[in-house]
Amino acid sequence: MRHTTRAAIPAAAAILVLLAACSAQEAAPYAEAPPPSAAENTGFQPEYDAQEQPLSTFAIDIDTASYNYARRRILDGRPVNPDTVRPEEFINAFRQDYRQPPDDGFSITVDGARTPEGYAGAGRYHLMRVGLQTRDVDNTSRPDAALTFVIDVSGSMAEPGRLDLVQDALHYLIDQLRPTDSVAIVAYSEKARVVREMTPVSNRSALHGAVADLAPESSTNLEAGLVLGYRVARDGFVEGATNRVILLSDGLANVGNTDAAPILEKIREEARKQITLLGVGVGSEYGDALMERLADEGDGFVTYVSEVEQARRLFVDRLPATLTVRALDAKVQVAFDPSTVDSYRLVGYDNRVLSEEDFRDDRVDGGEVGPGHSVTALCLVRLHENATAGPVAEVRVRWLDPTTREPTEAASAITVSELDVPFDTASPRLRVSYVAGFFAEVLRESPYGQDVRLEDLAAIAQAASGELEDGAVAELADLIWQAQRLLD
Repeated sequence: MRHTTRAAIPAAAAILVLLAACSAQEAAPYAEAPPPSAAENTGFQPEYDAQEQPLSTFAIDIDTASYNYARRRILDGRPVNPDTVRPEEFINAFRQDYRQPPDDGFSITVDGARTPEGYAGAGRYHLMRVGLQTRDVDNTSRPDAALTFVIDVSGSMAEPGRLDLVQDALHYLIDQLRPTDSVAIVAYSEKARVVREMTPVSNRSALHGAVADLAPESSTNLEAGLVLGYRVARDGFVEGATNRVILLSDGLANVGNTDAAPILEKIREEARKQITLLGVGVGSEYGDALMERLADEGDGFVTYVSEVEQARRLFVDRLPATLTVRALDAKVQVAFDPSTVDSYRLVGYDNRVLSEEDFRDDRVDGGEVGPGHSVTALCLVRLHENATAGPVAEVRVRWLDPTTREPTEAASAITVSELDVPFDTASPRLRVSYVAGFFAEVLRESPYGQDVRLEDLAAIAQAASGELEDGAVAELADLIWQAQRLLD
């Protein structure tokens, strides 16, 4: 049974930007989870004893680059680098059906099910899905946008599906934006240059000409491009508008600083001026780690596109409609009840974990979320053997309101009976979340990936796609079969 509740308390601040080794093996026999210290040493989220650590606290993440890049690699018949796989981005790459809240902020949906028979811990573990949803926005009522595009024109961008894809999407976007919006363009290779200062979209011909003139050059000084891009965004800052820097790159920096920390230090002051970052990755070879960190610490998010239709959907369908902010520095805290819960594990969010005290410390960075976004977190929960009723967990989300800059919280809870649902009759979207999360666990060679078989995951995705009539879920099933052939 799905349990959906929303409760609010007053609200605070800012902005966002809009808008992813094992082969099919026999499931390992069930074994007790390693203690947290042992699991932590592997670099993966451990299983926690609910008596010793009942609180799970993390910043939300709406990135999807990890899934989209893995998809590109698999479709190209190439292995996926485990270091680029983040389960939460696989889960959040798929549409959900959470209800929208009536106003700004989040609705919370908490539901669950027993683990499927093919899971190694079936009969011992339950799945718990935490879903957050923001209200959508009408594009006609959004504030004006001031967008600064920072475009990689290094030599590597000459590969088909890089600069040509970016140019196609930008031409479409310029035609979709309103005349009162503004666009600036910065290009970088060995050096960075301003192609267009902030220009009203009413002058579409000049913007189209600037995009058409972009051509691949030499090396990649991402630092110079981003620093100049933020300067242009600052100089063209429009009060009351949505001000964004959008970095389009393969992330393969090789000149200047190539690490995120010194680059972020140089743009930090501009970022505080309500200018946030969207990273859009392209290319068959892609600097995932650099792009992810830039977006996470630049108060934005990162995605990845490899096809013209993907890029058009991002820039034409999603960008114009989501240039508004719903929540800044959003964090989740799940309080598990030790009277019913033995242990729990959060799937993914490894680099988004926060301390218990960080939840209500509004100086600590969380995740930024725009209109119409859903965010999903999946937990594995091991109940006491005799737990047949009672509370399992309370889920609380806290965020800063972009207008009042006041903190707001909402909460929802789930009980044992609401988790005790047969997997096959649970929400098909929950089943897809399970498949996506554990597909990622296999690809990143996590010890928890040994608890599933790829053929089981593919079958679950295929069945769910028939119920949902969702082509993305059907493609997920095909992708898992292709990954199995690569891993064999």
